[in-house]
This record gives sequence, structure tokens and C-alpha cells, in this order.
Amino acid sequence: MNYFLVLSKTHGGSVLSRYQRLRLEGRLCDVVLVAGGGSRFPAHRSLLASSSDYFWSLFQEHTHEFQAPTVHLPQLSDVGLSHILDFIYSSWLFLSPTTLEKVLEAACYLQVTGAIQLCSSYIADNLSPDNCCFFANVAARYGIADALSAANSFIAQRMREFLKPGDGDWDGLLQLNGDSLQMVLRAEEIPGVQEQALLTLLLDWLDHHKLSSLRSNLLLSNIRFALVPLEELSQLCASRPALQTPFIKSLVLKALEYHRQGPRKPLLQTTHSTLRTQRAKVLLVGGGPEADRPEREVLTFDLHSKKFCPLTLLPCRVQHHCICTLGNFLFVLGGEVVEVDESEKVIGRVVTDQVWRYDPRFQHWEELAQMGEKRASFSCCLVDGVMHVIGGRGARGAEDLVLDIVEVYDMDVDCWRRAPDLPLSMHGQACSTHGGTIYISGGIHGNQAESSREVYSMEPCGSQWEKRAPMSIARYGHQMAVVGDRIYTFLGMYEPFCDIECYNPLQDEWTRLRPLLNDRFCYGLALMPPPNEAQVLLIGGRKWRDAQEVATANMLVYDTESDSWREVCKLPKPLSGTRCTLMHIPDLAET
Repeated sequence: MNYFLVLSKTHGGSVLSRYQRLRLEGRLCDVVLVAGGGSRFPAHRSLLASSSDYFWSLFQEHTHEFQAPTVHLPQLSDVGLSHILDFIYSSWLFLSPTTLEKVLEAACYLQVTGAIQLCSSYIADNLSPDNCCFFANVAARYGIADALSAANSFIAQRMREFLKPGDGDWDGLLQLNGDSLQMVLRAEEIPGVQEQALLTLLLDWLDHHKLSSLRSNLLLSNIRFALVPLEELSQLCASRPALQTPFIKSLVLKALEYHRQGPRKPLLQTTHSTLRTQRAKVLLVGGGPEADRPEREVLTFDLHSKKFCPLTLLPCRVQHHCICTLGNFLFVLGGEVVEVDESEKVIGRVVTDQVWRYDPRFQHWEELAQMGEKRASFSCCLVDGVMHVIGGRGARGAEDLVLDIVEVYDMDVDCWRRAPDLPLSMHGQACSTHGGTIYISGGIHGNQAESSREVYSMEPCGSQWEKRAPMSIARYGHQMAVVGDRIYTFLGMYEPFCDIECYNPLQDEWTRLRPLLNDRFCYGLALMPPPNEAQVLLIGGRKWRDAQEVATANMLVYDTESDSWREVCKLPKPLSGTRCTLMHIPDLAET
């Protein structure tokens, strides 16, 4: 024989509908529930026990209430019990901000799991700046983890609105429960909010909530004290008692000491000096719409929103420079400083040895020790946190020269020292690091007029440069990028080809890849952050059109896995000569 198991989708609803009809008509009800306000609710034991763990236990044969005609529930409000009974009999739960607490109180007391889940969803789906603190307090009071997490995350993401003078909900924040406040202060992403604002909020909150020193310390330990400006931190430390406990005072003293470290700051990064932002942005440093007329503006590009925003201004107009990042600090090294008059006419160019460092925590530029040589069209890289500057066009007095000198920067003492020289002088070469080994390729060597295909490398702690397999194309003004276990070499100036190629360091060999459809040079290059680390951004640049160089206004991406190119977006304006890197930058446009 064949057997079939079939399901009726209407039977459950039909049974509940009949129970509701019996309840409304007062038929077959075998118990009366009496709420704290005195209201009486006739009901059916069988349905109550099937819907509530509390009633399941209450109506066991060995209990006093097993056959009691009336059950008193003085802890529950009339409204709360009424709404929960409506849910038990219909599966519908009527919720509003004014009834939420009473309904949750009844649902939790009676252990009606389905109603608690609906309350949790109601909180998570109806969060707004006006109610999120209230909802967070309710969720914390009744231990609704999912709703509490949603409310805490909402508060962290909208904190800027709450702290806005005149428009914010300061009183609501001061009434926020301690667990929610702690989770907000632990958030890695609080857009548009400076750390001193969070510290001021917490100190005011502590004034309204008298806590033990242990609990106060636990909350204050979530503040990133090194992100609070030195003067403000010193003043608060001297005037607020909550910062005077031994534990918190030790954290404050560490932050004050960090502020005094000067050049060593990139080497001293901890959680307390890390910006509250998870997304890395692309920095576009220098360059401009016209060749040899760079602008000072530094732009950020958000990879998710595809938006460009101004970040800061460079200390000077510079081109043919290098940049690198360490400890989420931006370093701008050397280049040609371009001087213009009041009418923006170029009146001079001079190769520089200056080194500037930008701190996005406080939007501050600082000049560091000058390099030993003035350099432009050189290369720069980081090896184990140590900056190397390599070759380039130099200047000594009135004399122009091509350099074979390599220097490294010692951050501990803010000075530059010599490293092993290049095998020959060069400029316009590209540079990258793989496994701690420095690789340089191409460029123009010595006083030659043509670019080179040669590749050199130096191992960590090495004493000399070694020759590697040459590229298939001679390149100058090109760029290199490491993706996975390969080194990719991209377009350069005045090349007859648009090919790119990749290098396998283990096999010491090059492979030609799919070319870009059009020539391009003087572009910016940046690696994509995870999960798109197999992609490389090519930003702006110049190309030939009608026998003239013109700046381009788009951004391309090269996918190393599919060996393919595509356009990402348009730039705000044509841009060439920019240098690019990834950094974590706060959303300053909203501060």
C-alpha cells in the first residue's frame, strides 16, 4: 500500500479562530485570569498551556492552580495581559511605543516566546533617532539580545545626530542604560563623531549615574584617549574626578605620552589611537587637470559610495613626488615644488628634499627630517615598517644630476641614513616589495635617453642589488603593484605598447597580459582592499589625442584573476600626476 502525508495550511488558523469565538462567547472557558489592575479575562487552560511555558508549568496536576477557577497575576498590567491573550488566541500582536513595555512584561513573565520574538522584530524594524535610546533601554531591561544589538548599532551609526548642538537628543543619551553605552563605545564605526565628544558624553553620563569605580573604569576604558587632542585631554584630566582613578589615569598618561612622541607615532599604534572607521578610502594626493601645474588638494574616494570628497591641502604644490602610509599616517616625500604667482602662472620649479606627514586623526600636517638628497621622479617603498627612497633626479646647488643613492628613514630618531647604493644611477623607475625583498624596474639609467627593461632586487638586510630577468618592454614613469604572489607592472610614458606584465619572483620570469585599449601615463595606482584585493585601480592620467597630451577623467580597475579591465566611475575633473594609497579616514564631510 502507498501512504501519503499531507498538510493543511488552514487547520491551525481555523482552530485558533474557533478558540477565539469560544472566548468571546464565554463558552467552555475553564479559568479566569485576573490582572494587576483588576480586569478579568476568561480563558481556556488547554490553549494557555499550549502557548505559554508559564501556564504549562502552572496547570500541572500537582499544582494548586490545576483546577482553580481563578488565577491572579498581580505583576501584570491589564493592557499587557490583554494583548498577550489576544496574541495567544489570534497570532496577532498589537504594539506601539506606549504599550511595548507592558506587552513585553507580560510576554516575558508568561514565557510566550512567539510574542517576545515579535516585540524584538518590532524594535529592530522601527528604530528612529527619537526612540532608539528608549528601545535600547527596554530591550536591555527584558534581555532581548537581537533587539538590543540592533538598537546599539543604530545609536552608534547615528551618534552624530544625537550630539549635534541644539538638535541632538542629549537627554536621551544621558538616560541610556550602561550596557548599551558600553557597546556603543566599543563600536569600530561611529561616523562623523570625534573622540572628545564621546568622552564628554560619557563623563556627563557618569555624573548622572553614580557607579562604582570598577564599573566607571570599565566604561571609560572604551574611550580612545590618544584620539583626544592634547590640550583637551589635559584639561579634562585635571577637572573630572572620573579620570583620576589609578587605572584610568594610567591610560590618560599613556595617551599624553603618545602625543609627545612626534616622529615615532606611526610605530606606536594601539586600539587607543586607531580611528573609529572600518572602511579604507583611496587618497588622491597631488596632481591636477594640467601637466606641470599640480594642485594642493587631497581627495578621498569611497569605494562603496563611489563619491569623492576633499580631505586637506598639501603644504605646497608638488609633482613627481612619492607617498606612502604607515600606522595610518600619510607621508609625502620629495618631488618638484611648483611655484605660481597670484594669477596662477608658473614662475618656478625646484626639486625638494622635504618630507611631510599627515595625521588624519587631527587633520594635521607636520614636517619631518629632510632627506639627505633632493629627489624627484624617484621611488619609495616600505620594508618591515622602514621607508626606503631610491634614485631619482636630484639637485645639488645649481647642478642637476641622476642619483644612485638609497636612503632609509629611522623614525626612532627622525633622521635619514644611507643604504646600499644602486648599481647605477636612475630615475623614473618603479618599485614594489614582495616578501620583504625590494624590486625596481625600468626607468632611465644614467645619462641615457632611452628607458630600460632591467629589473633589480635587494633582499632584506642585503648589502647589494642583484639583477633579475628583464621586462619584455622598456618602461619609464610606470608603476608596479604586488597582488598575491605576483608583481604586476603597468603602463609608463612614451611606450609604443599598452601591455602590462606580471613577474613570478620564484621562477624569475615575466608574462605578458591583456593590454589596456588606450595608452595612459602619469596616472595614480592603488590596490583594492579586501574582499577585492585581486583588483588594482588606475586613476586618471594623461594620454595622447590628436598629437597632444590630454588629462583623463575616469577611473579603471584591472582584475588580476580575469585579466580584464573595466571603468569604475568618472572623476570630478581630469586628473594627472596624482599619487594614490589606501587609508582609513574619518567621514570629515559630516563633522
